[in-house]
Amino acid sequence: MQFTSKPYRWFLRMNYVFLALLAVLCFFPIVNVLAISFSSSTAVSAGRVTFWPIDFTFSSYRYMLENNQFIHSFGTSLLRVVLGVSVNLLFTVLVAYPLSKEASVFRSRTVYAWIFVFTMLFSGGLIPGYLIVKEMHLLDSVWALVIPGAVPIFNVLLMLNFFRGLPKELEEAAWMDGAGHLRTLWNIYLPVSMPSIATVTLFALVGHWNAWFDGMIYMRSPEHYPLATYLQSILQQVTASMENVTLEEAALLNQVSDRTTQAAQIFLSILPIMAIYPFLQRYFVHGLVVGSVKG
Repeated sequence: MQFTSKPYRWFLRMNYVFLALLAVLCFFPIVNVLAISFSSSTAVSAGRVTFWPIDFTFSSYRYMLENNQFIHSFGTSLLRVVLGVSVNLLFTVLVAYPLSKEASVFRSRTVYAWIFVFTMLFSGGLIPGYLIVKEMHLLDSVWALVIPGAVPIFNVLLMLNFFRGLPKELEEAAWMDGAGHLRTLWNIYLPVSMPSIATVTLFALVGHWNAWFDGMIYMRSPEHYPLATYLQSILQQVTASMENVTLEEAALLNQVSDRTTQAAQIFLSILPIMAIYPFLQRYFVHGLVVGSVKG
């Protein structure tokens, strides 16, 4: 069948329509959340808000931004993302490179590979993990959010398979020029692995930015909560804050509700990812596909 045939053109049209409808279905919930975050609590409670704000107000955002803890939590999340992504990339590359070699070059490769896969399928549990972090004196520090997940095995598998798919002639040429493993990795492998690096970077970034449970466990003081943990706990603060407040604070709290505050926190949480993703998107699909199917 020729690609210019009439059935094929109809297939393309129907495919475009289906993808457009799918994009709209994915976009409308975000618009609805944004409209709720800018609407009054009365309009939201009455179910009047769909895709346009009713009784437009910044009260939900004011309630969160006027709290200094939001700024502290935002800074903690930024620090966690910078440290976490850097550590994840470092260990992902250092683990994936030797495991990508043939068994004739690295004889223990299969044993190490199974050990890493085992850790991806099974874990020691929540309590042993907490005790290890406590004994390492990492509680209430940003390193408690970074070190336990320093080696993301799924990312290692993606990078490993991408390295395996690179032409062996590149490495052989580097060895002939006198390069060792580190120079080969730095000057040959990494420059041609940008799609895979962008993919694992995006995975690590989203994972660290959205993680909230470990912050609730390992942080003794709410002042050290990352943003996701702080936003998770803010709904309880809305109810608790109704006691012992000033008249101005009470007026502000009367304009917000659990739903408007939750919508504001959801939108603030996804905003940084939405801003970064377009810069990595051109590498993302290629790196994910190639890193998944290369053997």
